[in-house]
Amino acid sequence: MKANPILVEITRGDLTESIHRGAYAVIKDDASVVSSAGDIDKLTYPRSSLKPLQALPLIETGAANRWTLTNLEFAIACGSHSGEERHVTAVREWLERIGLSMINLGCGAQQPTSTQARRYLVKNNIAPSPLYHNCSGKHAGFLSTAKHCKEPLEGYLEKNHPVQLRIKQILSEMTLDNIDVSPVAKDGCGAPIFGISLRGLALAMACYGTGRGLPDARVNAAKKLYKAMTAQPFMVAGTDRWDTETMILSGSRLIVKGGAEGVYSGCIPDQGIGIALKIDDGGRRAAETIMGLLLDRFGKFNQNISLKLNALSFPPILNSNGEKVGITQIHSEV
Repeated sequence: MKANPILVEITRGDLTESIHRGAYAVIKDDASVVSSAGDIDKLTYPRSSLKPLQALPLIETGAANRWTLTNLEFAIACGSHSGEERHVTAVREWLERIGLSMINLGCGAQQPTSTQARRYLVKNNIAPSPLYHNCSGKHAGFLSTAKHCKEPLEGYLEKNHPVQLRIKQILSEMTLDNIDVSPVAKDGCGAPIFGISLRGLALAMACYGTGRGLPDARVNAAKKLYKAMTAQPFMVAGTDRWDTETMILSGSRLIVKGGAEGVYSGCIPDQGIGIALKIDDGGRRAAETIMGLLLDRFGKFNQNISLKLNALSFPPILNSNGEKVGITQIHSEV
């Protein structure tokens, strides 16, 4: 099997110190390939980059209307939050609204990814709860859908539970991958995660952004979730997080969603494209760099946004004294 190409290089002085291989797909909503590198048909677990798609049933089933959910809840349902106070409060109040609490969350407890939030817990001798889990918003969405549809709350993470079967159906319809024969595993939060191709994920995100080929109910759901992610980017990630900063920078022109092990997805509706990528070694730094490059290359941004996006996506390598000792750069053939 041919290795995926080198996408990103990390230098120190005059030497390349590290390399990151991977693959990416930029796909139009008509399924044509705009640009790609590496094996875009190999199956990979999209991890949290899948969350905008996993949140669609929250609106499609009518659960969002039943529980009078707003952009705040929609965004955190699509997000991997940092466990900051606003995130935790939003999920807690959402669960209270539907008559549930953190004990119903099946994601498990997790230390917040925010350094400041972790320090607060340690200082105040507070044990992390499931509310701090970066996926707690997604799980609140799962529970909201199950309760609205009068389905069992117990076992809502099982792959044959109606909550998960609806998501599986959406993935089959939007990625055009044969999800019925795809490998399935448990994500870090316990939810089923299916093997999907980068081609399929990018196509799904392209149609998510434009609505092409989707039934009216799904077009409406995708529009609402897209609007929420761009209106509430802090809820998608958090302070100083790349996803949040990129969406703030670009206004409402795009959405991006990172996942564990170097996966990213996103779309730029006014260009009719979806993007999906995977870094072979799971490196987030390389994933953010390549996603930034692709957004800049195909987003047709003005020079001001382009410069800021590049500054965000190509961080310098600093030593302990804050001195620049290397750079993050794209491999010459990308």
